[in-house]
Amino acid sequence: MSQGKTSIPVQSLIGSRIVLLREQRAMLDSDLAELYGVETRVLVQAVKRNLDRFPGDFMFQLDSQDIAALRSQSVISKPGRGGRRTAPYAFTEQGVAMLSSVLNSPRAIAINIEIMRTFVRVRELANTQSDLAKRLNELEEKTEVLALQQDNFAHNTRAQLKQVFEAIREL
Repeated sequence: MSQGKTSIPVQSLIGSRIVLLREQRAMLDSDLAELYGVETRVLVQAVKRNLDRFPGDFMFQLDSQDIAALRSQSVISKPGRGGRRTAPYAFTEQGVAMLSSVLNSPRAIAINIEIMRTFVRVRELANTQSDLAKRLNELEEKTEVLALQQDNFAHNTRAQLKQVFEAIREL
């Protein structure tokens, strides 16, 4: 896929499918199958034929806690609504990269490239957010020190600054 107009919707679609499970960013087998244009069972069969390529840090099957967490986020359907008979598999970034060697179609290769780029962007955003949070905390601490040093620093102004910091954090 080129970096043109067609890849932007695919990138946002991919980004919305990356979930946090077991403190790792991962994608569900059904979402990957949809992106690759294959049935979920076909993707899972291909993986099972090549299990030696997918160690536990590349792929894992969801347990009841994982499923409950995803249901609370409305990522997967509630039981009895046409769901699956088996627990979904989750693929980490490395697992998704390994899928390109198992699903070797032109579409799978193109989608894999976009997925890898999206994982990198998500990681960069997380780092940026962490840096901003750290800087915001430092700024808030400096403001508090300044406030304590200034006897005439209005209580109202400190309260307003705290509200600003909280609003920025929520963003």
